[in-house]
This record gives sequence, structure tokens and C-alpha cells, in this order.
Amino acid sequence: MKNNLILTISICLSIISCTPKKTSINNQNKKLISDTYKAPEFINNARVEKLQSVAPELQQIFTEHASSKNIPGIAYGIVVDNSLILTSSTGLSQIENKTPITKNTSFRIASMTKSFTAMAILKLRDEGKLSLEDAVVKYVPELASLEYLTEDSPTIDIENLLTMTGGFPEDNPWGDRQLALPTKSFLKIVSEGLSLSKPSSYQYEYSNTGYALLGHIITKVSGLPYQEYITTNILKPLGMTNTYWEYSDIPEEQLASGYRWEVEKWKKEALLNDGSYGAMGGLITSIEDFSKYVSFHLSAWPARNEKDNGPVKRSTLREMHTPQYNFLNSWNNDWNNEPCASMIGYGYGLGISMDCKRILKVSHGGALPGFGSNYTFYPQYGIGIMAFGNLTYTSPIPYKKIEKILFEKLKLQPRKLPTSDILKSKKNEITTLFTDGKVSLDKNIFAENFFLDISKDRRTKQIQEILDKAGSIEEIQKVYPRNQLRGDFRIDCENGSINVFFTLTPEHTPMIQKMKVSFRPK
Repeated sequence: MKNNLILTISICLSIISCTPKKTSINNQNKKLISDTYKAPEFINNARVEKLQSVAPELQQIFTEHASSKNIPGIAYGIVVDNSLILTSSTGLSQIENKTPITKNTSFRIASMTKSFTAMAILKLRDEGKLSLEDAVVKYVPELASLEYLTEDSPTIDIENLLTMTGGFPEDNPWGDRQLALPTKSFLKIVSEGLSLSKPSSYQYEYSNTGYALLGHIITKVSGLPYQEYITTNILKPLGMTNTYWEYSDIPEEQLASGYRWEVEKWKKEALLNDGSYGAMGGLITSIEDFSKYVSFHLSAWPARNEKDNGPVKRSTLREMHTPQYNFLNSWNNDWNNEPCASMIGYGYGLGISMDCKRILKVSHGGALPGFGSNYTFYPQYGIGIMAFGNLTYTSPIPYKKIEKILFEKLKLQPRKLPTSDILKSKKNEITTLFTDGKVSLDKNIFAENFFLDISKDRRTKQIQEILDKAGSIEEIQKVYPRNQLRGDFRIDCENGSINVFFTLTPEHTPMIQKMKVSFRPK
């Protein structure tokens, strides 16, 4: 399965207040929940209108991309929050019949199946039916014949398979052709002893075989065939009624044929049946149906006080979006082809990256003979993009051109964290320390470390010197939150501006543990 990923490092947006004014008991989890936390939100939100305004430009980009890459056809869509707000296509799903592609055309999405497998494993984990630390051999005894490369290699566990750190070799060309392999034949290969390319738990390396093993674990633990478990516990709850495993179950006019480009012409690829490697790439779906899955992932953000209503918890989804074994992609370029380093990693069935512009992306690609697919969602923006094509090992999304529109032309903005009441309160207390032009640090708002780190006399002198340089105060701006207990604000003065940064303690009544006051002249 071709790994057409944009891998990316993620940041946790989940922030829990340390200062609940009053609390309520969550009967299920038996934990106290703050009622003061304010989740990040969109300011002046017009994402849908902005995206729909560039629909003709997007159509042109995808049409040109299909032509330049010799892709017979592409279907694509954009999701905002829980809605498919834009969908279109270019080209043909069946060249021979000149059948146009629609949002309901069924494409094999290959490795994009992997996140469904990961979600199923985590669902079973959440239900207490397995642990990610369980040795794989516990569920696949045939793996006992595996020869580790070193004596100190950790035993391969379920999390190693999820994060591609089991030590198995990259197996895209070979693994693709194993899709229809019967379970008995797969277990025979395993029992004869798989080969490793790396010591386990050491480095990421893309492995379809690892996800085939996860599919077998799901079958063993749930008592249901892997495909039936996914359909019953993920697809149906999400309303994905037009997603399939076997191409023979799909109406002929609805199914996209797959092609390869060879000797300057398209040649039809034989469709592969589903089998023991289905967990790594067996799903067949449409843009309209897959948009429901993208919406579900977007629903995990931001962390908030709402009832969970999905196949898995929002926190479990965010766990899937958290990268493991991160590394620096120093050769990355942005949409203008300018250097823009990114941190990338693989989570649970998903690739994650954050670039120099601090844009967080969660994504995966998929490819099999005849097909190529991509999807990416931007959790901080509540936007997801997906595209399916019917050319062998193609990448149907021209990412740089699309991102240039999203973030440069439309200037889409991420959610902003509202200012917590405790930050507002402390900011007001800080301003009373020197608003008359004279510094007084006698208020009981500082933590016990504050004057031990720097004496009161020295702090007073430093701040007074800044006030004298700044001149009379003209306006005090709002506090900008870094999180629930950290922020900064600006004081506009006659001769420049004063910036005050402060952070609070984790005590029940938070105190100021750090405060930095700086001056910037006009």
C-alpha cells in the first residue's frame, strides 16, 4: 500500500482548568469537571462561504491535476465540521463506458482503511478487551516463530503494530498483492517466521503486514470476522451505508474501474478481492460516504464538555491524532516552495505533521493497483479534504495548490482560545500594581517562589525603570491567553508599549509564579 502521507506532529489542545468555581460529578468516570473552562472557538467564522466562493478555482486545479498526472478521473470533497459543503469530480470512472464520476462513485481507498483498523483496536481497548501493551503473540500464537534481530529487542506489542514500529520491512509492492490472501494462508506465512528489517520498538517503517496482524487480533478478540466488526461497530453507527469490502457487492455502474498508465495509454487493472489483508487496505467507498468519517474525526476537536456520541470517544480520536516517534522534516517546503520545516510522525493509523506556520495536519493516503486516494483534515480549522482517483499509485490531491488557497488566499483562521476568568482576574490585579506610574508589589497575589527567585526590591526597580521610559498610560489591552493559566497583555503608553507576561500556579487558588515585564519603544 503506497504510503502517500503528509505526516505531521500534533499538539494537544486539551486544557483542563485548575480553578473550578463549582464542580459536577461525572457519574460514569467518577471525576470532577470544571464549569469554567472555555473551549477554543472560531472568531468571525465564515469558512463555508469562503470555501464555496472558490469552488470554480478548485475544480480547475483538480481538472489540471488529473490531466498532468494522467488520472482518468478524480472525485473530491471538502468537509466543514459535520457537513460535506463542497463536492465535485473530473473525468471518468469507467473509460470504456464513458461513465462520469459522481460523489457516489465507489473507489477502493486502500491504506486509508488503516485508521478504521486502529479505531477498532482502540474501541476494544476502551472496552477493556485488550491492552495496547499486550504482546501480539498472545493473540497470534503463530508469531512465536519470529526471530528478533537482537536479544534486547522488546517483544512486539499491539502498539508497535499501530505505530509501525514492530520492525517489519516496508512491504508496499508485495503487501498490495496479498489483499485477497485467505486467513489460513496468511497464518502459514506468519508461522514460517516473518523477517524483520529493524529491532522492534526502535524506528518507524511502514508495514501492511503489521495491520493485517491487527485485523486478525480484532477477529480473535471480538469473535467476529474483521470486516463484520468494522461494519457493525464503525460504519453503520456513522451512517456509512455505501461503504463495502467486496467489489462484487457494488452495482456495476457505481464502481470505479482502476487503470494504470503504460506506453502512453490507459490499461485496465484487475480488481482485487478482499481477504486477510483487508485490514490494511480493503475498503471501497464514495466521497459522500467517506465525508461522514472525516466529520467524525473533526468532531474530536476541540476538547470540550459535551456528551460523546460516536463509535469511540473524542479523547480516543485525539489519541489517534497524536504522533509517535517524531522526526524533523527539514527539507519540507510550503505552498510557495519556500523552506518550511515540519515535525512529522505516525499516530494510530494516521500521519500527523505541524509545519513552520504551525498548521496541524492529520492525514493518510492509500494506493493499490488501479487506485490512489488521499485525505487530510486540519483539526484547528474544522476542515477536511478528500480525493479519490482511479490510477495506480496516484496522489489525487495537489496539496500545495489547495493549501495556498486555504491559508493564503482565503486566510482561514484557526479556533482561538477564549480568555479564562482567572486570567482576566489576575490581569486586572496586575494592572493595579502600577497604573498610577508608581510600582507597588505589596498585593497578596504572588506565589511563594516569586520573591525568592528575584527579590522584591530588584523587581520593583526593574518595573519602575520601564514605567519611567514608557510615559503615561494611554490604554490597557485585553489579555491574550496562552492556555487556561498563562497569558500576556499590552499596555499602550506615551512613548511605546509595555508587555506583561504571567503564568499561574497549579494551586486551587492560582497565584502568580512568574511575571515578565518588557518595554518596546515607539
